[in-house]
Amino acid sequence: MNNFVYHNPTKIVFGKGQIKKLHDLVPAMHPVMLTYGHGSIKKNGVYDQVKKALYGHQIIEFGGIEPNPSYETLMKAVSLIKENNIAYLVSVGGGSVLDGTKFIAAAAKFDGAEPWDIVAKKTPLKEALPLGCVLTLPATGSESNCYAVISRKDTQEKKDFGSPLVYPQFAVLDPLTTFSLSQKQLLNGVIDSFVHVTEQYLTYNSQALLQDRQSEAILCTLIEKAHSIIHDEPEYETRATFMWCATQALNGLIGCGVPQDWSTHMIGHELTAYYGIDHAQSLAIILPRVLESQIETKKEKLVQYAQRVWQLASEDILTLSHKAITETESFFRSLGMKTKLSDYAIDPQEAAQKIFERFTKAGTVLGEHGTITPEKAKEIILKSA
Repeated sequence: MNNFVYHNPTKIVFGKGQIKKLHDLVPAMHPVMLTYGHGSIKKNGVYDQVKKALYGHQIIEFGGIEPNPSYETLMKAVSLIKENNIAYLVSVGGGSVLDGTKFIAAAAKFDGAEPWDIVAKKTPLKEALPLGCVLTLPATGSESNCYAVISRKDTQEKKDFGSPLVYPQFAVLDPLTTFSLSQKQLLNGVIDSFVHVTEQYLTYNSQALLQDRQSEAILCTLIEKAHSIIHDEPEYETRATFMWCATQALNGLIGCGVPQDWSTHMIGHELTAYYGIDHAQSLAIILPRVLESQIETKKEKLVQYAQRVWQLASEDILTLSHKAITETESFFRSLGMKTKLSDYAIDPQEAAQKIFERFTKAGTVLGEHGTITPEKAKEIILKSA
């Protein structure tokens, strides 16, 4: 296990009816900006709960943050903040709204000429507005980490950034807010959470025995509950389990002291940027191909994954590694998630060339060993046809 420092300042407020605690969680600063997406919170009652809890606070609202939050939209919020001297941000929605809110918090205090540099050049932040969130869609884990992913429409880019300054000060997680989610949103959330774990787990053995068991626990729980989460009528305990899995998958705990991959995410971001498919859809396409491409260096962990998570019998190491990959893709498809570019009418040759050129220009190499070159990424995409 490698050296590490673990720091997570987010206060988790979990459970039924906890939105009412916003009144005490949000400091008595004025005004507060409430950020959200395209209005689903106004249909499911969450908006009314939030407004009631924030009674007495001066509220400025900013809606319309997209599922892949765009720089262009977020900069409108930054202008509104400066016009109204906003002192605090409260994100209400899923991970995309929260990611966008993190960028807004950073850009509002950015002292450079071009706020896009926060993501494009990873310019370190000196200051950011404080923020908290009410989570309504378990998926990204953004409620308990300091990372965000932002898109830019005019250049078809999707990039991430991170800073301790954008950790949410609090995250309200009420599983009841998930009851109005569509099957597609729930499916995406399960896949996103699942792949967050595999990016930190399916690398190589670093003797992080506890972190491995924690990762396996999340994966096994998602596998056990996935069909109920997506297809059954909403039930509190099941949704509570799902919400907690999604948070634990990317709050930094299982990643402590272990090698991490993230190549599936980086390649997937490009597919979303160019073709507009959902983030989780891109992950389901790319993960099996990445695992196949890196099977030699990942085979020890793939065997462990096959035995502990999928309960597959011991046999030849390479055969067992392949079976683990097959089981993973079959699981995705059994939930209703497509796993091929052709399922979305995406030309693999075109996609492979576009991403190859972008990675080549940026000098991008991916994976825990830095062995996924632009050429290797191209091969992975072609095999995702």
